[in-house]
Amino acid sequence: MHSEVSHASAGMIKAGAKSAGAEAIGKSIVPHDKRQVEAFSPRETGAADAHGVARDQLRAFVQRIERLEEEKQTLVDDIKDVYGEAKGMGFDTKILKKVVALRKKDEQERMEEDAILDTYLHALGMIEAPPEG
Repeated sequence: MHSEVSHASAGMIKAGAKSAGAEAIGKSIVPHDKRQVEAFSPRETGAADAHGVARDQLRAFVQRIERLEEEKQTLVDDIKDVYGEAKGMGFDTKILKKVVALRKKDEQERMEEDAILDTYLHALGMIEAPPEG
């Protein structure tokens, strides 16, 4: 009889715990009872699935980043090879890198930087006078 009452009580407590919300998850429902029944299993609450989904998403992001990092390293190696070829043909790679950097900027940005550079060079006495713009 006692086991029937305990079993029935645990069922009612479990049913009542559903309405109690997340606070009941993973906690004992009958703390004074030595058999302590868990409110819900991770499978019942969906926690196992949620953690699994989050873990799978995290793993997918990490794998994508790793793959892109490998591709990036391949591109860096390819660019080094091109600079090496240019050097082998007699081109100054330091100047070539500056040309590539300049081509990334729009004309207005380049003109502003040139004007500031001329001003600094003039202030240091390295050029006669900055050209009037």
